[in-house]
Amino acid sequence: MPTETLTTGEVADRANVNIQTVRYYERRGLLPEPPRSSGGFRQYSPEHVSRIRFIKRAQDLGFTLEEARELLELRVTPDADRADVRAVAEEKIDEVEEKIRDLQRMRDTLGDLVEACEGHGSTSECPILNAIEKPAGNGSAAPQK
Repeated sequence: MPTETLTTGEVADRANVNIQTVRYYERRGLLPEPPRSSGGFRQYSPEHVSRIRFIKRAQDLGFTLEEARELLELRVTPDADRADVRAVAEEKIDEVEEKIRDLQRMRDTLGDLVEACEGHGSTSECPILNAIEKPAGNGSAAPQK
């Protein structure tokens, strides 16, 4: 029984991405190049759709395309172990936690700046604008108390 073949548009629709994403993943080597019809049209399989969905879900979880590639490779490597996949995920958790800490610092600094800004008066005296204007590496952007 012949396998189902799909056009680029059908793959994009089923994977809920645009056609440019399908082509981009191909160029990046994330999707194996599909065979072509006698007319030169790409003939994708349902496995291409599954692979794109996997990549998009990995991205939703914060993985980069390179990390998604690594996970895909682990999936098909016969001697790969779950510990290998777990290590990649744990590394991503560490990165996410660092981003959370960075965002919390930003929130706290912005909160301090908003608290220092009385909201009326000349913008030349605005603590928010003055803190942003300070050169980077000058310590915290928070106002001096």
